[in-house]
Amino acid sequence: MILNIYKPIGWTSFDVVKKIRNLTKEKTGHGGTLDPFAEGVLVIGTGADTKSLAEISNQRKSYIATLSLGKSTDTHDINGKINFTKPIPALSENKIKLVFKSFIGEILQTPPMYSAKKINGVKLYKLARKGISVHREPVAINIFSIYFISYFNNNLKFEVECSKGTYIRVLGYEIAKKLKTVGYLKQLIRTNVGKYKIEDSLKIENIKNKWK
Repeated sequence: MILNIYKPIGWTSFDVVKKIRNLTKEKTGHGGTLDPFAEGVLVIGTGADTKSLAEISNQRKSYIATLSLGKSTDTHDINGKINFTKPIPALSENKIKLVFKSFIGEILQTPPMYSAKKINGVKLYKLARKGISVHREPVAINIFSIYFISYFNNNLKFEVECSKGTYIRVLGYEIAKKLKTVGYLKQLIRTNVGKYKIEDSLKIENIKNKWK
């Protein structure tokens, strides 16, 4: 079974996998990690359908992100510790759109230390929590589109469609850098993974009721 789940804020992707596995009593996996601070579409596969997850994970993904400018955190998101502050220059919508345009296409992105990516079999976030930083090779990703939504009270809201392996936290950090300031993501919503859309996603509570 393939399930389009709405992952709530504060849950890890594995938390959702574990919950569904406990309910269905079947082998369970997901089609692309979603950060704990983020919410939205998390595709879950159970039983024989877990074989489809690799293909689903390779599909394009879309997000709505809110980037808070003027301060940055060690995790590039709202859960991290503030590590830098920098003044925000005067920003117009046109200036922001020009910066967005510079990210369109294939770019190289370095995975963040606070991530589930493994190096030599160890998840990076486990090293980061010990204050250890290791070299990470940049990875080629593709940004298909970035759309400006709003800029108000130092909060820049935008929509992005991207390839597998894109860290929107890192993208936000790089956007802030090109805007001559710093920033971190205060909100991230995944709106679709391939054909699986947020408007069709199921809340955890609804899944629980189905298997009662």
